[in-house]
Amino acid sequence: MDARARTFLAVAETSDDFGGPGGSQKPLRILIIDENAVRAAILEEGLRDSSAMGTPVVVHKIGHEAGDLLPRIAAIDPDVILIDLENPSRDTLEQMFQVSRLAKRPIAMFVDQSDSETVQAAIDAGVSAYVVDGLRRERVKSILDLTISRFRAFDRLQRELSEAKSALEDRKFVDQAKAIVMKQKRIDEQSAYALLRRTAMNQNRKIADLARALVAAAALLDAGDGND
Repeated sequence: MDARARTFLAVAETSDDFGGPGGSQKPLRILIIDENAVRAAILEEGLRDSSAMGTPVVVHKIGHEAGDLLPRIAAIDPDVILIDLENPSRDTLEQMFQVSRLAKRPIAMFVDQSDSETVQAAIDAGVSAYVVDGLRRERVKSILDLTISRFRAFDRLQRELSEAKSALEDRKFVDQAKAIVMKQKRIDEQSAYALLRRTAMNQNRKIADLARALVAAAALLDAGDGND
């Protein structure tokens, strides 16, 4: 990852709250990325309509052909990104997909035409809404709402999967630590777990953290014995 990408990622990870549907009524900072002034104006007019209908917005616009795109986006730190590409080249699409992967923000991408491979690439990159031949002023608010809703649903799913994976990892280390304690202390599983829990409480640590440390220490001792 280059320096520009790291800059954007650092900013994106420090601010993940936005208003809009289901959130507070602070203004949404919306960034339009578009080289075509006419098409950008259509998006902006649709966003103004959205503001008039109860979703306050602050609109920023930049062109995707400008240099240092990622730092410029990071400086704006938008809540939602709308990307209008007309008929993009593969290089331009990949650049925008990189933005989507790093931004961790709701992103809607408008294109005039596409194919199934590109649609799948957009999904893989985390684009919340990929709109083909749908740039019309009256559709902007509904697309904005859909983009935020899909982003929140996907983000919630990702957090749940991450928590489940972490819980499974913790369980694995606790089981390994119990086996070590049972062997060393010659006690049963229930007693081993009680000892781990009591020790973790006395040390003001999570039992999973204690278990990881115990497993690591046992592995180190085993490695040392093997070198003798």
